[in-house]
Amino acid sequence: MIYPRHPFAAFAVALAVSFPMTAVAQDWTVPRTPDDQPDLQGVWANNNVTPLQRPEVLGERTTLTDEEVAALQSRAGELFSDESGDAAFGDSVFAAALAEAESFSSRDAATGNYNQFWMVEREWDNRTSLIIDPSSGRLPAQTDRARSRAADRAEARRRHAWGPEDRSLGERCITWGAPRLGAGYNSYIQIFQTSTHVVLYQEMGGPRVIPITTAKHVNDRVRLWHGDSRARWEGDTLVVETQNYSPKVSIMGAAEGLYIEERLTRVSDGVIEYEVTMSDPDTWAAPWTAMIPLRSSRDPVFEYACHEGNIGMDGIMTGARALERAEAEGGQ
Repeated sequence: MIYPRHPFAAFAVALAVSFPMTAVAQDWTVPRTPDDQPDLQGVWANNNVTPLQRPEVLGERTTLTDEEVAALQSRAGELFSDESGDAAFGDSVFAAALAEAESFSSRDAATGNYNQFWMVEREWDNRTSLIIDPSSGRLPAQTDRARSRAADRAEARRRHAWGPEDRSLGERCITWGAPRLGAGYNSYIQIFQTSTHVVLYQEMGGPRVIPITTAKHVNDRVRLWHGDSRARWEGDTLVVETQNYSPKVSIMGAAEGLYIEERLTRVSDGVIEYEVTMSDPDTWAAPWTAMIPLRSSRDPVFEYACHEGNIGMDGIMTGARALERAEAEGGQ
């Protein structure tokens, strides 16, 4: 069980702090490790409320005014003040506030979900999307093959599972993908460094141990849950390139053809600008890039225990067999 980081999370959205757009301070210098690398170590949180894609209603607007942000915060505070209400994951806080919704229902209303008590504070700034390229602030068009894969996955979720392999990697507690861009729920990263390696420890997904090297990636036949990563320094920016994902992985609909470049630049004591570029011609018509400000946190990274001992899978399989019997008895 993962316990809430903040016991007053019911009031989190209303009390969340607004942050200005990140920029390198004139009199600030990057702290360095004993090996003279930029020091990125520590725990960093992605609790941004800014949606990945710019809502279509905002057109070409890349930013909101301070007054508009304050109004959205106020609406969100009213909407999510009840800790017993459905939890608002990811982009749903911003979307509900922008739509001036009077109530909120979980995206998983059929089976129930966490309530708002479990969610942390969300951090507001003036941006209308995390995506910075393309300039539309929206994902490029999906390919026909990507849409077909998405339809197949939706159909698989609708069917009763014959075995654990029919369920997603997340439900099976194997992986939630790397890197993860989701905010507001177990969205913390702890960074460790040596002169030869960097470790990006995702709270929800475990560690990625990445060599800092000019060596080539592993053979194309070698396929990994989190891909094969190589890191290098470009000035004060850590660049991580990842490819060779397993065909069984789905990261935003992409899999074995996916190539990701991550760029981590510390711009102040409290902020790392984290840029992620995803490319997969089998999934999107063009590459795209998002920038997420990761903010320093005193909170520790907890073990994500998933459903401990995988007992949840036993319930999923038992429920599937019970539904099959009920349908057979009902002539369905």
